Amino acid sequence: MIKKRLALLPLLVLVLSVTLAISLWPSSLKPARAATISAAGLHVSGNQILNSTGQVVRPVGVDRAGSEYICDAAGDNTVFDDGTNPNSTGQTGAALDSAFNAATISTFQAWKVQAVRIPLNEDCWLGINGYPAASYTSAVYQQTILSYVNLLTTNNFIVILDLHWAAPGTTQASKQLAMPDLDHAPTFWTSVATTFKSNSSVIFDLFNEPFTTLWPCWLKGSTAASASPCTDVPFAVAGMQTLVNTVRATGATNILMAGGLAYSNDLSQWLQYEPVDPLHNLAASFHLYNFNTCDYTNCWVVNVSPVAAKVPVIAGEIGENDCAATFINQAMTWLDANGIGYLAWAWNTYNCGNFPALISDYSGTPTAYGQGFKTHLSNLANGITPTPTPTPVPGHYCSVHYSGSSWTGAFTVNITINNISTSPIQGWTLVFTFGSDQKVQAGWNATWSQQGAVVTARDVGYNDIIAPGSAAGLGFNGTWTTSNPTPTVFTVNGVTCTTV
Repeated sequence: MIKKRLALLPLLVLVLSVTLAISLWPSSLKPARAATISAAGLHVSGNQILNSTGQVVRPVGVDRAGSEYICDAAGDNTVFDDGTNPNSTGQTGAALDSAFNAATISTFQAWKVQAVRIPLNEDCWLGINGYPAASYTSAVYQQTILSYVNLLTTNNFIVILDLHWAAPGTTQASKQLAMPDLDHAPTFWTSVATTFKSNSSVIFDLFNEPFTTLWPCWLKGSTAASASPCTDVPFAVAGMQTLVNTVRATGATNILMAGGLAYSNDLSQWLQYEPVDPLHNLAASFHLYNFNTCDYTNCWVVNVSPVAAKVPVIAGEIGENDCAATFINQAMTWLDANGIGYLAWAWNTYNCGNFPALISDYSGTPTAYGQGFKTHLSNLANGITPTPTPTPVPGHYCSVHYSGSSWTGAFTVNITINNISTSPIQGWTLVFTFGSDQKVQAGWNATWSQQGAVVTARDVGYNDIIAPGSAAGLGFNGTWTTSNPTPTVFTVNGVTCTTV
């Protein structure tokens, strides 16, 4: 998500230290009451993350924005986004950061947060291009990050460190770019990996939200501006393979996350272009907001599920910009069912519309959006799962009406899927089989595909939910040579429908 700095709100400081529970999530089981297990020794095994004792760990928590942008403004004296600067007690700079960082331990524990993602600024960490512009040095920036990471992991949190803002050459890292720069990103990761390689509770998120449109660029990078394969990036790019190699060259064995294209919302070719990691310690990062392209169940089924079957997937950012929690509740239910961890954007007090804010003050008072997230995490910790959808019963789940017109060599079909059950159909896939040599040419209100005589139509997001007693309309144009018989059997989500 593209973020910008907004006005800060007053704070309330609360300093406590607690131990946080990390949830155990066998992928084959429904969530159970959270057990306190170690976040140390994190490593990938197949498509799961395990700790040092072989227990399955799923990172679920929040993004704490600020350390990527506070350091770019002259006059500021904190590394983190801590509210009014200085605060009402007169604390400034390191003291204010320390107080806030200590306070987050208790508030995160109250929210049942298990993982914290910390965005970093390349220039502020390295001390280049006039950054930090705030009133401290890069050494202070690094030490403040290090101290907070140590505080979190000592209290059994998982920490994800994210290269969020970067820039090539003498350009200052003041915004998101399409890819990490070859000029500084390898140097950044050499330093960060060296600093944290002894802390096995830390995960490295190699680059926040790539938005090159070219998967070869994503993997291989380039050596010059607009050069192949990165013809859509106006600077030399450090591809994901370069960054994996860079981290491993330091001796760091930490798990590495790599986000896909389209601001990490597109994992469609992630497996095809997966970087080579000699330690096989990679996870895919997926970002999910209600305004993304891949923001509905069938897109997740088609593009995310295959990746999650091979490697761990962590939704490094989830959120919605309508000041509600309807979307994330739907998303979290699906992510839970598929064993995917997630972190909500963000632990900040900004407008819930253009910067989805979980809290309205730094004592942890939730916004309406944040309350939905907090409630969901509390339910998970207490072994409460959403009411399951009743098992579909053939003849009582769906009915399909198939009709159209045909002429020599071509035909048009309109299909209506009716929900005749008492529960919503959330995400639908219609399958039927042609009886002759018919071919689908183009369709509407669904994503159409055909393998031999078998035709599949998937919802397209805006029509993914069919309420009880409601219907979804879709159709296609096709061709035929020998004959054009009407299909007789239709299934929705694998359940045979009544034909009407």
